[in-house]
Amino acid sequence: MTLLTTWIDSEPQKAVLRTADPSEISAALSAIGVRYEQWPVSEDLPAGADSSTVLAAYGAEVDKLVAEEGFTTVDVVSLHPSDAPDWPDTAKAARERFLREHTHDDDDEVRFFVSGAGIFYLHVNGEVYAVYCEKGDLLGVARGTTHWFDMGTVPRVTACRLFHGEWGGLGNFTGSDIAGRFPDFDEIHAGYKGVAP
Repeated sequence: MTLLTTWIDSEPQKAVLRTADPSEISAALSAIGVRYEQWPVSEDLPAGADSSTVLAAYGAEVDKLVAEEGFTTVDVVSLHPSDAPDWPDTAKAARERFLREHTHDDDDEVRFFVSGAGIFYLHVNGEVYAVYCEKGDLLGVARGTTHWFDMGTVPRVTACRLFHGEWGGLGNFTGSDIAGRFPDFDEIHAGYKGVAP
């Protein structure tokens, strides 16, 4: 279930909108130039599938988007709990890379969620939009949009990434501490079944 929560950027304790209705989510995000779609999910995709298996399962949808938007690079990223001794450090470092507000000037940020969940926080026109994405959700954040991303303290996510060129890094950080003032992934995930503000 996708969930959208919005706040005025100076009032993180008071949600303005909280909805799981796909049409409401699509309308709210479209108004700020963000692409949101729900793709049919591949139920027979095995847990822990490698990149080629994931891309084969969603080949038709990915190829259509590549043709429409001119993407030149498509890859798959995956981060799930592991028994490896360095897992806690890996998870913490991965989360912290994306948890600070930033922009991308050189490309859009387009993600299709194959499994797991993550939240894109978009800071646009004095409001913060938290888009909780799960399996089947595609989100396209236009270049220049101020945002951050949280996948929680125990990340569980596999996603296809699409780029117009080669991935060039994290982008331009604003220096703002805004991300620390809003409910994080763990807090939203813990209560995401009840959608009333």
